[in-house]
Amino acid sequence: MAGKPGRPGAAKGGKGPTKGSGGKNKRSLEGRGPTPKAEDRAWHPAGKRKAAAERYAAAGGKPKPKQGNVNRAPKAKAGDDMENVTGRNSVLEALRARIPATAFYIAQRVEMDDRVKEMLSIATQRGIPVLEVTRPELDRMAGFDGVHQGVALKVPPYEYAHPQDLLEEIIAKGSTPLLVALDGVTDPRNLGAIIRSTAAFGGQGLIIPQRRSAGVNSAAWKTSAGAAARIPVAMAPNLTTTLKEFKKQGVFVLGLDGGGEVALPALELADRPVVIVVGSEGKGLSRLVTETCDQIVSIPISSAAESLNAGIAASVALYQVATIRAASE
Repeated sequence: MAGKPGRPGAAKGGKGPTKGSGGKNKRSLEGRGPTPKAEDRAWHPAGKRKAAAERYAAAGGKPKPKQGNVNRAPKAKAGDDMENVTGRNSVLEALRARIPATAFYIAQRVEMDDRVKEMLSIATQRGIPVLEVTRPELDRMAGFDGVHQGVALKVPPYEYAHPQDLLEEIIAKGSTPLLVALDGVTDPRNLGAIIRSTAAFGGQGLIIPQRRSAGVNSAAWKTSAGAAARIPVAMAPNLTTTLKEFKKQGVFVLGLDGGGEVALPALELADRPVVIVVGSEGKGLSRLVTETCDQIVSIPISSAAESLNAGIAASVALYQVATIRAASE
């Protein structure tokens, strides 16, 4: 029995099967041409990588391979113990020193200068991934008070030297040891500044205690302006014990303190092998370290200032030692 028109399943009024589309769909595609390649689509990730490579090439940098390393930077994993070196001088010095970096970050639309071009060149030659990121992402990597200048370098944790190995290497080179030891300096920016001064005035390295001391982190790297890539830092399990061992090998230990018995201009041991010990700005040298020193040296200052910052005190002492050594040559 036939159903009524309009009722589902009715024989009458329903459409029968049709053969083909009559070319309707084919005609709708005519004139569009082949689908563009992924790298030719501006919105596609491959297209963005190609555009970035072209910008680098136009600015004098070397373009990356097709499967190049200019990608969106991955988010740092929780517990990641890698350090981010920021700032153009610090990053460039780290790359020149062949620090085993794992990634080079560069801000989008960064202003290209000779340093940035050299960074890109070194990173490309060494096969270090180059990751293009936004400036807010670099701000996060640099920290609250960090200044990244549009670049950052991810490096593994700093490898500290052993104090005895550091001393033996200096002696083997025929140099007169000039070292700096830090006693209770916990600000990494002070550490970075002292590393920079050590490099500027001919020092060969620093010694820090394993406990209650700043370490070579991103802030120290930044403040050192790249000197951390050239000046070794040794870590002593016990600073007092290390200083005593140095004394047995002919190294004089000079402690800096405002109440020292010897004024810096009258220092007579500058041309000898010496290690200058700098205490914290607040507490100064610890008792055991003070008892270990051969001399306690004071820096004459105006009565308008109560004391000097640890980094400045180290710089003044290093300059005085370098001046005396240069005059005696």
